[in-house]
Amino acid sequence: MTPPDASHNRWSDLDRPPLNVTALRRGLLRPDTLWTSLEVVESTGSTNTDLAERARAGAAAEGAVLIAEEQTAGRGRLERTWTAPPRSGLFFSVYLEPGDIPPERWGWVPLLAGVAAATGLAKAAGVDMSLKWPNDLLVQVPRTPDPVGPGGGPSGEERKTGGILGEFAGDGIVVGLGINVSLRADELPAPTAGSLALAGAVSTDRETLLRAILRSLEHWYGAWKAADGDAAASGLQAAYAAGCATLDRTVRAELPGGSSLVGDAVAIGGDGRLVLATEDGLRQPVSAGDIVHLRGAAGGLT
Repeated sequence: MTPPDASHNRWSDLDRPPLNVTALRRGLLRPDTLWTSLEVVESTGSTNTDLAERARAGAAAEGAVLIAEEQTAGRGRLERTWTAPPRSGLFFSVYLEPGDIPPERWGWVPLLAGVAAATGLAKAAGVDMSLKWPNDLLVQVPRTPDPVGPGGGPSGEERKTGGILGEFAGDGIVVGLGINVSLRADELPAPTAGSLALAGAVSTDRETLLRAILRSLEHWYGAWKAADGDAAASGLQAAYAAGCATLDRTVRAELPGGSSLVGDAVAIGGDGRLVLATEDGLRQPVSAGDIVHLRGAAGGLT
């Protein structure tokens, strides 16, 4: 008879070992760093929900990190669910207190987390990462079978491998990240999803990847705070634009309330909004909504 907790047993999937919390704390929790606490739980509904509740109760300090080996009710933007097999990805939230930074600049924090995750993963996993505005992490996954592109190498398609969600809580903001690391093709939740493994990552060691992301996040958060939350002065605005796959494309913005707007994505504004150039010659900033990539530089559907 199979024990009811077999799927959570450390021996249940030897290709997906549990995180070593002692090693993570040793490497990340130091007096001169941003990170003040790190907890790993076996399973929870949502690390964002849990950490936000602690922050509202005054039970979380800036730099708290909460990680789950499995999320059963992970949340993305627009209340979409995010699920994956246990230990197949990185599912974690951090609590940040921007303090005296003007509140109108706090909207950059989730975008900052995107830049940090993309740069950290590019180095640690050796995978070319890009950002879909506002908060998706994309990778190139080879098609099956792999056709050969005009440059002589295998062509691929953009797939979402991660998402970011920020929400105000207590005196700060909780930022949650969900990243597909080792998911196999038959485990993907949707045809548009991908994983680092399917994108050819040189490493899928979750501890290595998590350390890289958190150190990158500390760097970008420190630079942004030192510039009083000025995204341009800190280099954050330029970094986001450089890694944003949405720019220079025709997109459809599906806006709150059911309306939509089609235009060319031409810039990331100083306030973090996506600027669309519409057919009537106007430039329209978009602050919220779902973005659908319609055409890229090559003119194909994306």
